[in-house]
Formats: sequence, C-alpha cells, structure tokens
Amino acid sequence: MERKIPTLDLKRNYTRIKEEIQVALNEVLESQYFILGPSVKNFEDEVSSYLEGAQAISCASGSDALYLALMALGIKEGDEVITTPYSFFATVSCITRLGAKPVFVDIDPCTYNFDLDQVREKLTPKTRAIIAVHLFGQMVPLEGIVEDLEERGIVIVEDAAQAFGSWRKVSNDIKRAGAWGTMGCYSFFPTKNLGGYGDGGMVVSSNEALASRVKTLRVHGAGTTYIHEEVGLNSRLDALQAAVLRVKLRHLDEWNEERRLVADRYKTLFAEYDLLDKIQPPYELDGNYHIYHQYVPRVMQKREELSEYLATKGITTRVYYPLCLHLQQCFAFLNHKEGDFPVAEGLSRESLALPIFPELTEDEQVYIASAIRDFFRQK
Repeated sequence: MERKIPTLDLKRNYTRIKEEIQVALNEVLESQYFILGPSVKNFEDEVSSYLEGAQAISCASGSDALYLALMALGIKEGDEVITTPYSFFATVSCITRLGAKPVFVDIDPCTYNFDLDQVREKLTPKTRAIIAVHLFGQMVPLEGIVEDLEERGIVIVEDAAQAFGSWRKVSNDIKRAGAWGTMGCYSFFPTKNLGGYGDGGMVVSSNEALASRVKTLRVHGAGTTYIHEEVGLNSRLDALQAAVLRVKLRHLDEWNEERRLVADRYKTLFAEYDLLDKIQPPYELDGNYHIYHQYVPRVMQKREELSEYLATKGITTRVYYPLCLHLQQCFAFLNHKEGDFPVAEGLSRESLALPIFPELTEDEQVYIASAIRDFFRQK
C-alpha cells in the first residue's frame, strides 16, 4: 500500500481533542454569542495570561493584525518601515497599504531571519518602525538592537504569525514571541501551531493607549456603537474560532515540544544517513526555543528533482518562499532587481519544507530520510 505523508495532518490532531472541541463549540451554540462576546473575551484573557501581561486584542486574520498594528502606530505616507524580503506577503502589504515605504534588508544565512547589522545600516530619519519576522518559529535576537531603536524613537512590531509559543532567553529573562516589542501580531490560520478552524489573528501590546486604539480600529473605528472616531476595519474574531483556540491553547506547549522532537529526529537521521553535505538542517540560535512551525532545511543541489522524487513516494513537500518579496511584480515600484538580497534569493532556490507536525511518527520520518538517501544515491 502506497504511503501518504502530508506536510501537515490536521485530522490526526483533531482526533486528539475531538471531544473537547465539540464541548467548546456546543457552549457557543447554546450561548448564541457569535461575534466577540464571552468566548472571545476569555480567549483574549487567556492569551494575555500566557504572555504574562500584554493586552491581547483578537481580529479577523494575521494580515489584519499587522495592518491594525501599523494603523494604531500612525504609520503613514512618507514613513519607512524596515523588514525582510523573505517572508509571507502580508508582512509587506500592510506597509504599502498605508502608503509607507518598505525598506528591505537581507537575511542571516543561518536563522533565515533578517540581519540586524543591516537593519542598523538602513536606519534613516524617515524610519518609523521595523517589522521583525520570527520566521518558521524562531525568534529574532532583538536584544541586539532594542536600545538603538529606542534612542531613535523607532518602534518594533513583531510579526509572530509563525511563532506563537516561541521564546528567547536573554540574561535571566524569557522574552516571548510577540510580547517583546511595542506590538506583536499573530495569525491563527489553521496550519499554524496555534491554529483555528478558519481565519483569525491577534495584536498584543503592553502599551494601553495602543491596545485601546486597536480595539477601536477593529470595529470600524467606533469607540461606542455607531459613534465612529476614525475609519477603521471590520476585523473581529468570531466566537466559534475563539472556542477552538481556547481548547488548543491548553495543549500548545505540549505540541510545540513534540514538534521539537520531530526536528531533532530529522537532524539525527540526516547524520546517520550521511546526508549533511546535501541537506542542511535548520539552525537553532543559542537562547532560542524554536517551535518549528515549518521544518525548512536547505537542499544544496537538485531541490526540484528531490521534491518530485519524494512526491512519487507519497511524501509532500513545499517551498517557502519561491520568490522573494522584493522581486514580486506588485512591489516593482520599489525598483529592486535580482541580486539585491542574495542570501534571501539563495534560500528561495534551496529551501524545501519537509513534513512536520506533532503526530508525525518516527517510522514516517525514517521513511522520509530513507527516500532522500535513495534519491541522492541514484544521482
């Protein structure tokens, strides 16, 4: 019988929590509170507690979370926001939608996150913010730049869409992804480590004024019903999604630890099968608790052929991301060209996401690693 191993298997996860989910959804159906209401408020409170105090304001998606955060900060035309070209589209679209200019810096070849030294080089009097993307579940070491930015009045927005539950140890402090900078943004898209059964997002901040503004902006800019202080969005998390996320939040730390075990097994198998000169495992920066939203090694040669071969064996892979943001047609007005950010562009040509989820078995991982070994033996 042919094996099928997807990059993510949500059905396996659902079987672990099916009864809890059904109880939670039934409570919402009985209450008939579907938009905001107690389920959403309870979820926000539980996230705030998980993050040890930052205020949590839910919204309709991770993309909206980024947009709302920049709106609340007053980012406008003429402002510059520094970020990475190696991320999902929403990281940059939120900047351009407000008329501001995205300023790209290249990435660190080990962590895939943006290079902080290059961030410093790109600071100008027009720089209002940086968007630090904690890519694939690994945090940016922001301690290396926080003081420089504070002195200049530049705010840090954390794009933690892929990093809920990730943390970094700095001296004796634990810095949780999304709760370190001025504002943090999460996505609860179903594929995320903390994912709902539809779209959802969240903005968090320890700044009460900013948190209050996001709360107003997400309901059409209305501080009081039908009284609009400014033009906002219709961006609310529905109660059914909040109910699902409350259940999953209780299990998140356990599942993240299981993902880390899967990542460790891959690394061990690649070494055992003498593949480390062909497959470069993801690097985990000292002090980081990487939660492996995706497991993305570099394939040093024949990536496309390897992906096609694995597909014949029932193993699904993905490329994150096939075209860097600075080369996307919709951002052509920024006048970038191929070669401007060579590390990011190189990763786009070499990265290959392998299956990773808490329920992935050791036997399945042996099968995947064996298939990779067989491919390179044939070559």
